[in-house]
Amino acid sequence: MTLLSIMAKRAPWRRLAAALLLPTVLGLGACVAPPAGPDYSAFRQARPASIVVLPPLNETPEVTAWASFLAQASKPLGEAGYYVMPVGVMMETFQQNGLTSAHDIHEVPAAKLREIFGADAALYITITDFGARYTVLDSSVRVTARAQLVDLRTGQALWSGAATASNAEGRSNNNQGGLLGALITAALMQVIQSSTDAAHPVAGVAANRLLSGGLRGGVLYGPKSPLYGKEEAGR
Repeated sequence: MTLLSIMAKRAPWRRLAAALLLPTVLGLGACVAPPAGPDYSAFRQARPASIVVLPPLNETPEVTAWASFLAQASKPLGEAGYYVMPVGVMMETFQQNGLTSAHDIHEVPAAKLREIFGADAALYITITDFGARYTVLDSSVRVTARAQLVDLRTGQALWSGAATASNAEGRSNNNQGGLLGALITAALMQVIQSSTDAAHPVAGVAANRLLSGGLRGGVLYGPKSPLYGKEEAGR
């Protein structure tokens, strides 16, 4: 028996094995699905119209981080179509009740917050990164925060998300001065960022990325927005 005749006899079995394996391979491929986005079912059902933004928890060494972020958190929510309790009124109300620590304020029961402010939901923010970072060849300002929206009528979490911003985004890494030029530039940037409130505008960018309506994974539009209830399919 020649080699060609042996291969010819084995060919049907090879085709059969391939046919049997093909559904298995296709099945394995079908199991790989894209990452699912946030579940907005509770958010849509709750339909919050008003939000009280609580003082953020600050997990960074920068003592002013919470105030900087809080001052800029209301704007994107208001532009998304929600009524946001004025920050000054919120802070004064807590102070009159002996609450000055963000940690203590975050421990106040949802029902009590509902009773005090009459808001539909509360936004709990935690700042995990805020300020300048210095390396041998670079210096940048970075702000990272996460947030959770809670229904004050039921205590149920409606949405959570996180965002980061840096003033190094889009910065060119091409330094015509070589290593010495990079060292000098990094040192100058560090001096400038340490002597000015460089993190404040970066915090504004992070707040917009975290709390603006219509962004993938972000909050839904509120009742005051013309886009309310018109988010893209799949959200």
